[in-house]
Amino acid sequence: MPLVFKSLTTRIIATTIVLLVGGIFIYTFFNVRQQQSQLIDTARENTELLLHTVENSIYNTMHLGNVQDVSSILAMMGQHNQLVGVRIFHPHGVILRSSNPAEVGQVVGMDDYRLYLNPKHYGIFDLPPYGEVLSMVKPIYNEAACHTCHGSKAKVIGILNVDYSLYRTKMQMLTASRIFIASSVAITFFLSITISFILFKFVKKPLDSMTANMSRVENGDLSVRIDYRGTDDEIGKLINSFNSMVDRLEVTKKELEQYHFQQLERADRLAAIGEMAAGIAHEIKNPLAGISAAVSIIRDDMEPDDPRSGILKEVLQQVQRLDKTVNDLLFFGKPSVPELACIDISDIIEKTLKFASQHRGVKHIERQLEFAPGLPTVYADGKQMQQVFLNLILNAFQAMSEGGRLTISTSLSTRQGRDHVRIDVADTGPGIPPQIQEKIFTPFFTTKAQGTGLGLPICYKLINLHNGFFTVANNTPRGTIFTIELPACSVHDIEEVRRAHET
Repeated sequence: MPLVFKSLTTRIIATTIVLLVGGIFIYTFFNVRQQQSQLIDTARENTELLLHTVENSIYNTMHLGNVQDVSSILAMMGQHNQLVGVRIFHPHGVILRSSNPAEVGQVVGMDDYRLYLNPKHYGIFDLPPYGEVLSMVKPIYNEAACHTCHGSKAKVIGILNVDYSLYRTKMQMLTASRIFIASSVAITFFLSITISFILFKFVKKPLDSMTANMSRVENGDLSVRIDYRGTDDEIGKLINSFNSMVDRLEVTKKELEQYHFQQLERADRLAAIGEMAAGIAHEIKNPLAGISAAVSIIRDDMEPDDPRSGILKEVLQQVQRLDKTVNDLLFFGKPSVPELACIDISDIIEKTLKFASQHRGVKHIERQLEFAPGLPTVYADGKQMQQVFLNLILNAFQAMSEGGRLTISTSLSTRQGRDHVRIDVADTGPGIPPQIQEKIFTPFFTTKAQGTGLGLPICYKLINLHNGFFTVANNTPRGTIFTIELPACSVHDIEEVRRAHET
């Protein structure tokens, strides 16, 4: 499409002009045809009037017995400037009387003779050198007054024929057509200019202004506003909507800038707190190891029935809990970089479930594995994946303290155009309330009395490091289902693993 027709206004103007020209052309065509038909009808009426006049004159003359005066009447009528021929011919076709004496005795033209045989008794023919003529015939019937000269046998004693020149009629038709076509062209030109001016002024100009201002808004200038007088029309409503949109964008931008500034301040504070927490955790870890060793030695030196042995046992459990909290805090603050490889996730899950099943209180929990056959390997760190699944399985066991069923299933899914292996860890515990589901991945948020609130956030962070997806939802009819999707090994990943082994 040419560049000029990419403009909406240009297409509207072009379409309007084409429709206008087409409409006026059709109107002009039919109007000219109508005028031509009317002029022909007028010529036919004039010819018919002349024909009646000649007929009456001939009848009057013949009734008086002046037969020789018929030729004089025809000759006089033939002098009319639009009559090119007036004649009377026999039903057999021989010309009996004519305004042109040279025609007498000759055979009438075939066109004129056919009119006699035609019920219409008139027609338009091309008669050189006169051009088109309107020819009309009228039979002269053998009435009682004519029996004296023509006898009573013949019904028709002659055919009166008049040839009326259409030259003047054609000139009138041509003049009328030229005037009408010229006026139609002038009207079309005037309307095209007027419509183009209106569209350019009231449509294209506001739209161009709006397009330019939208480009400024796109470049970040939210101070743009458009002034338009016709606020009640469609363009005005569109411009008002544009101004309102820019107003809201400006308010939203200010709110986002303020929120972003607050988030940066918060991130700086959290970073500082994280560094401080990691430092404190590192300082606490070594004393905890010493305390644990010292308490263990003291407990080993006591008698088995010493009542203080139970207190020392509780102290050791709390020290172990503190040590786990410190380790989680250190890992969350700075997780180790995953050592990626193509691994069989089903094998990792089986080993992790077997290890987790050694804990107390899980014998009354049913464990079910549903692995899809033929799944590809995943590009992940086996140790970190084992840590993730161990955390999820232990959480499921703790949620089903009264018994239940743990189901771990795998399947193939597609994310962002790449194959992923999906793992669903579902339990039949009490489930997680919807208002809490959004918070379970927040650090230090926990509903357990002995929990640190870092288990699920660490799992979430590890899955993100593997470019995977981690979601949670309530199971049906009860319980919770955690879903993990890990990218399947591609040819590129396999090549990276091979090069890593070679180095």
